[in-house]
Amino acid sequence: MEDIEDLVGAGAPPGLRLPVTAVGIKPKRKPKARLVRDPVDPGPQVPGTQTIYVKTFGCSHNQSDSEYMAGQLSAFGYAVTEDPQEADLWLINTCTVKSPSQSAMTTLISKCKTAKKPLVVAGCVPQGSRDLKELEGISIIGVQQIDRVVEVVEETLKGHEVRLLSRKTLPSLDLPKVRKNKFIEILPINVGCLGACTYCKTKHARGHLGSYMVESLVERVRTVISEGVKEIWLSSEDTGAYGRDIGTNLPLLLNAIIAELPPDRSTMLRIGMTNPPYILEHLKDIAKVLCHPCVYSFLHVPVQSGSDSVLTAMNREYNVNEFRKVVDTLKELVPGMQIATDIICGFPGETDEDFAQTVSLIKEYQFAQVHISQFYPRPGTPAARMKKVPSTVVKNRSRELTTVFESFSPYQGMEGQIVRIWITEIATDGIHLVGHTKGYIQVLVVAPESMLGTSVNSKITSVGRWSAFGEVIDTPAMVNKGTHPENPKAGSSLHSNSCNSCECSRDPEPCQCRLPESCVQQTCTASHVDPIDIVMDRNHRGRNFIGSIQSLLVRKRSCGPEKKSECNTFKSSNDHQTEGTRRKLVAVDYMLLSGMALSFLTSVVLLILISSKMMS
Repeated sequence: MEDIEDLVGAGAPPGLRLPVTAVGIKPKRKPKARLVRDPVDPGPQVPGTQTIYVKTFGCSHNQSDSEYMAGQLSAFGYAVTEDPQEADLWLINTCTVKSPSQSAMTTLISKCKTAKKPLVVAGCVPQGSRDLKELEGISIIGVQQIDRVVEVVEETLKGHEVRLLSRKTLPSLDLPKVRKNKFIEILPINVGCLGACTYCKTKHARGHLGSYMVESLVERVRTVISEGVKEIWLSSEDTGAYGRDIGTNLPLLLNAIIAELPPDRSTMLRIGMTNPPYILEHLKDIAKVLCHPCVYSFLHVPVQSGSDSVLTAMNREYNVNEFRKVVDTLKELVPGMQIATDIICGFPGETDEDFAQTVSLIKEYQFAQVHISQFYPRPGTPAARMKKVPSTVVKNRSRELTTVFESFSPYQGMEGQIVRIWITEIATDGIHLVGHTKGYIQVLVVAPESMLGTSVNSKITSVGRWSAFGEVIDTPAMVNKGTHPENPKAGSSLHSNSCNSCECSRDPEPCQCRLPESCVQQTCTASHVDPIDIVMDRNHRGRNFIGSIQSLLVRKRSCGPEKKSECNTFKSSNDHQTEGTRRKLVAVDYMLLSGMALSFLTSVVLLILISSKMMS
């Protein structure tokens, strides 16, 4: 079935209900029975009152598209659910990278038809393979038509089939959005790419490179930071190619975004996947950005094969030595740099020698993250017509490379280190929270959910193959106050600020010496004071006599045998202060008791008067 071209300009506001002819619908000959909530009234429901199930396959760019579609539906009144059974319509956002992803889509479509639910299929599969048999009779929406999702859903609920696939302009970045994780903004900086890889189906769907303007991306960054986002993921099919179609480049964009990030490092930036060809000329500039304290020292650079001959057959436009240059330069210039990569096993024509070169490359660099996949021929691609490697050979190579990769211990030696982590997720076990270091190493900690969206210092207690485990050693408030933006480890000490040089730095009262105003606002406390008591002291700093007693008790608790002399010195130098405080407390006690007695006598007299009056 051919596309039905849009009849309305791309500037139509999201959620606008258009005439049937305007959205290009095709009425079904035998419309399916509509779902009705009220069995007494079988009439059609009011548009915008139904519940929509949204399922997403594929990359972070797809996830961002789903969040935009969910946001527009929610803004129009639809409820978005994760339970397919309670939904009135299913919206499936698809991925065409691998056969398993498309197979999962097909399975879900069959379940939807069995459940007799109205269905809309979005994403790369319908955009790149519009004539698939599985999509017959189903409403579909393309990757650049997500701003029309409300219209498509509304017409589909009426029993119409809608097809919107024509490409016009990029969807606006300021559409309503419902984030899957409220602390993470996935920001698409461009769509499509400049490559022509022989195995890639995504290019058929996403098309040629189309970049957003720097100004609109920076404005989006400002908006999401004001909304409380703590991580911004730059996403695209090839981040390194950004801007080549509009006369700019990735380093210029990155520096413009960094200028908007809070200096307290409360919001971090993660740069998305980049292919080697388009980052080579910007390596030093990219390295400088990755060194910035508000940017994760992490990059995903797919190599796909360690053999030049295979890379040529893939039309990857680089060789192994150029990939090595990218990795070596970034590791040399960026402290703690972490690089993830991809490998395709069994590409057509891959020999045992080609595969051995791939294994050797992975062994040499021992990447902490390697995404290993078997070659899947995608219909319509040049690689699908090439002579295939036997499937048993492909599976064996995949297993061998996986065994090699899993033999690495990338996080060995981290035990005992104190690292700053940014916590944004709950682990699948429901027990741990997930944080990431500056190098984007995953650290699992046991902590309350209130710490989501914060950064803390954590001591690494153990390491596993895929992540490290740690314990929180301070509270988020302390990290934010005590950590210098340029020094992640500063937060591990509560006194790593200019107050340490102050003569009153061992006094639990606010520092009043000649220091910057930021120091005068803080409480300078001895290094062995319990952090929890520091928070208590700050909350009660207006009540000096209570603060003095707390400080005395805290120091007394902290006085072990190794600190006996220090505590004796403290005691002798503060005896007069303690005695004065006791006298204050005694006076307060007498005043409270007197007040209570007076109140009791007054109540008795009033009761007697009332009783006598009632009796008379």
